[in-house]
Amino acid sequence: MAEVVQFYGTGRRKTSVARVFLRPGQGRITVNRRPFEDYFPRETLRLIVTQPLELTGTTSQLDAKVNVKGGGLSGQAGAVRHGIARALLEFNTELRLQLKRAGMLTRDPRMKERKKYGQPGARKRFQFSKR
Repeated sequence: MAEVVQFYGTGRRKTSVARVFLRPGQGRITVNRRPFEDYFPRETLRLIVTQPLELTGTTSQLDAKVNVKGGGLSGQAGAVRHGIARALLEFNTELRLQLKRAGMLTRDPRMKERKKYGQPGARKRFQFSKR
């Protein structure tokens, strides 16, 4: 039995983590065992997910199998994009400069700030009263 060639990348965004496996194929993307068109209902999210593949011109060469958990759909789409970009590096290291220039290899560090005790939110404060 021939070994299946596959390339792996982990993507993170907000509280979402995506495990991406790229294999030679026709360009199908499955997210949590569902077609990614079904998983991501908004067109903008689908564009985010396919960005690295379209940038490198590998859309019709590779199939992506993705497991993603945590966060909401926006964070998950960003995590999948990050994971696909990292897996593409493993597939072909010459794509690094292209992906780096587009900012797809950088993990977006923005997270939700925690709520502070004795206050209504992360930054919001109760109304100040002098008397």
